[in-house]
Amino acid sequence: MKAVVLAGGYATRMWPITRNRPKMFLPVGERTVIDEIFADLEDDDRVDEVFVSTNERFADTFADYIAESPFEKPTLSVEETVEEDEKFGVVGALAQLVEREGVDDDLIVVAGDNMISFDLAEFADFFENKGTPTLAAYDVGSKERAQSYGLVRLDGDQVVDFQEKPDEPESTLVSIACYAFPAETLPDLATYLEDGENPDEPGWFIQWLQSRQPVHAFTFDGAWFDIGTAESYLDAVEYALDGGSLVEDGATVEDTEVGDVVHVMDGATVTGSSLDRSVVFPNATITDCTVRNSVVDEHATIEDLDLSGALIGGYTSITTDDGF
Repeated sequence: MKAVVLAGGYATRMWPITRNRPKMFLPVGERTVIDEIFADLEDDDRVDEVFVSTNERFADTFADYIAESPFEKPTLSVEETVEEDEKFGVVGALAQLVEREGVDDDLIVVAGDNMISFDLAEFADFFENKGTPTLAAYDVGSKERAQSYGLVRLDGDQVVDFQEKPDEPESTLVSIACYAFPAETLPDLATYLEDGENPDEPGWFIQWLQSRQPVHAFTFDGAWFDIGTAESYLDAVEYALDGGSLVEDGATVEDTEVGDVVHVMDGATVTGSSLDRSVVFPNATITDCTVRNSVVDEHATIEDLDLSGALIGGYTSITTDDGF
């Protein structure tokens, strides 16, 4: 069995935090988002290779990260894109990877920006038992949220209807970016694209498959976070920290009120401030500030500010003298 970790996005909604950093490298507690996925795949003996699908812009960053990581299975597979408007779409990129890497085994595909509460081995067990294309499904609990995903209708655990991003969802059970495909279905990726179908969202491919052959759904309770915005990232941090806070040993925090869901990393200095539901990256400096629902990137300096819902880019310096 092979696995693909999709990591080719540019995360423009989280700029400047992700302008020069793949969002998969954002810390959630003591690990990064993608490390959680790598760890599951590393522990599963059925998976003998993990392809990390990324773009040319972040290729060197991923190469360095993989080389320095404790994981042995990941290997880089690079899309030939450097900007958002050049992307092939997820299905297009996946089809290219299958051809480029000569993949002819069963394949697990998971988005590198997904934080999920189940072990991927459980998903692989279910997939092996069914022997059909398989997706993971989660109840988001809100029809408004369901509009942003692929809506799944089941008969038992078989998918009997799939609608990608419906305007008026009838339920709240949606497909998350975690799939498995038997080896014999991989050529269907090329057929799907040759038929002129939508190359962007994998849900369209699942919808196309479901109309032609059995597809099953692995449903799970617990937690799932699709990290694409600052809000969803902070939700994932809250889950990882179990609602608490983490001030790393190498951080300096003095005369500061540290509220819930706060992560202050090594080398950061926070004095005379109040922090709540925020992440402070290494070597940032915060002085006499109130910071809520915000992310302050590495080597940023802020002083005498009241921030809420802010994304402060790395090496930025902002004080009240700047007119704030």
